[in-house]
Amino acid sequence: MIELRFAIEGGDFDKAGKASSETKKVLKQLNIDPKVLKRMVVALYEAEVNIAAHAWRGVVTVSVRDHQIMAVLKDEGPGIADIETAMREGFSTASPKVREMGFGAGMGLPNMKKNSDDLQVESTPGVGTTVKMTFDF
Repeated sequence: MIELRFAIEGGDFDKAGKASSETKKVLKQLNIDPKVLKRMVVALYEAEVNIAAHAWRGVVTVSVRDHQIMAVLKDEGPGIADIETAMREGFSTASPKVREMGFGAGMGLPNMKKNSDDLQVESTPGVGTTVKMTFDF
């Protein structure tokens, strides 16, 4: 089993993408199907950007075992009041500042769902959000 951990600070868009990039490098060495890696990188990047855009801080844990990659992202932040609404393409609560930087188009959660084999989102408003994604290979 391989396990990787990364910390993400809210507002730090310069480091958003580090977890997906570093994970891709490590998993490439395991000869995982490039199509699976691409889906994982897209979904993980979206999740990282969501933490940077919406939370105060978060932790990304990626583990590989038994032909499955699991990414768990736990953040501390305002949480998601209505997960069903947040899953709709184009829905966004991103601030104007985040939108000016080119983020916040409302495709984060939909892209995570589209690119993962399983997506689970749990959130408590005022506390934070946990996203679990799995990718089978």
